Amino acid sequence: MERDFLIGCTYNVLQPHEGATPLQLFEMIAATRAFDYINWLPTEKLIDECIVASEKTGLPMTTGNCQHDLTPGDDKLFTAIRNAARVDMKMLNVMLHTFATDGHEVTVDEVVDVYLRACDAAEALGVEVSFELHVDCWSEKYRKVSQAIEAVRARGRKFNFTVDYSHVIFKIQNGAELEKSEVREAVERGEIVLDPYEKGCILSQWLAENVVSFAQFRPVSPSQPVNVWAKNPDGSTPRGIMYPFVRPEPGQWHSDWSAWRLAPCKKAFRLVMEHHLRDAASPLRYVITEMIASPDYGLNARFSLLEHNAACARWIRQTWDRMKALKRAGFVELETE
Repeated sequence: MERDFLIGCTYNVLQPHEGATPLQLFEMIAATRAFDYINWLPTEKLIDECIVASEKTGLPMTTGNCQHDLTPGDDKLFTAIRNAARVDMKMLNVMLHTFATDGHEVTVDEVVDVYLRACDAAEALGVEVSFELHVDCWSEKYRKVSQAIEAVRARGRKFNFTVDYSHVIFKIQNGAELEKSEVREAVERGEIVLDPYEKGCILSQWLAENVVSFAQFRPVSPSQPVNVWAKNPDGSTPRGIMYPFVRPEPGQWHSDWSAWRLAPCKKAFRLVMEHHLRDAASPLRYVITEMIASPDYGLNARFSLLEHNAACARWIRQTWDRMKALKRAGFVELETE
């Protein structure tokens, strides 16, 4: 039996000069008619306003993101869980940073501990928690992911993993970035495969574990240009972890654009959908598009991030529909563009 997933749009789709009230933002996203929901955990001061906007537009806050630095008590994380329940969120995605507030690198045992404590708190409020594959987070060192999955499973619990494979694809053929993930030599020896076109790639391994409950799609290109139109808060040049999904007009993007560069990220997301279609144990329920106005991504891009997010959502929905049609027709191999 086919099990569809919901498609959401992340909230951070406007440039700083494109200010909007929560209601205006909800209305803009709803007007695209491309999304089932909005991915947003509002700040506390905006929660009531966002609840009203959600009710007026019929666009629920089904999933949302929070960032967290491991700290004694982890009060910030548990506050985020309570706020997720306030907006009737179904799944809270957690970006647990690489380093704790005291400066030490977070261990796998600490990841497991805070994950299980967060799950207990969230489940009591009718919310699920998922931990994300993300740069500057514990999961950027990819070997830790399988270790965390196994450790949580050994405790008799399930691990919800959020896959945003753009955080892997942009590192392909980028030695410095592969060093940050501590996989450069393993990739060069063929022990770890990042290319989604190759058999045994790490994404396929994670999918086979049936832990991917949440998937995020951000168009990106291997070893792509950095975002020279933005600066980090410390003045440094950001990375490049976003690529226009459709051809920008002249002057709308800082670098050359070629459609073929999108092939790996599309292939990776097709792997996610194909696995979900083939394996009845796949827990995938939520998908979002993630072209955002942040330094490493699309800050100061001169095209509409919202329009590109909507184009991504339409591609996902159309591709998924084609996959289902192929399966109904009896095709074993699912080949789509």
